[in-house]
Amino acid sequence: MKLLIIVLNKEEYLEKLLSLLVELEISGATMLDSESVGRFLAYQVPIFAGLQEIFGQSRVTSKTILAVVKDKDFMDNFKQLIKKEGIDFTQPDTGIIITVPVKDVITSE
Repeated sequence: MKLLIIVLNKEEYLEKLLSLLVELEISGATMLDSESVGRFLAYQVPIFAGLQEIFGQSRVTSKTILAVVKDKDFMDNFKQLIKKEGIDFTQPDTGIIITVPVKDVITSE
């Protein structure tokens, strides 16, 4: 088992990514609103206000999706599907996808 973590900066891909997860039978995911620490510091902590020049004037949030994945071939299949849909996480400001090994899970499923 693995924990899938997707931090998506380009929300225009959100619906398509969620559809792809459902297609791969990942329906019990959790989605959170998120923001980078650098952007938070630039806009919320006065001593770091100079960072606003780096991040620009807009406040951008992200979506973070968390899901436990049991299928060992999930990432290979997911990468193929997102590539087919033209979603390229190697492009700047798109986001990041990672998996982390999970030892134990307690759930009703």
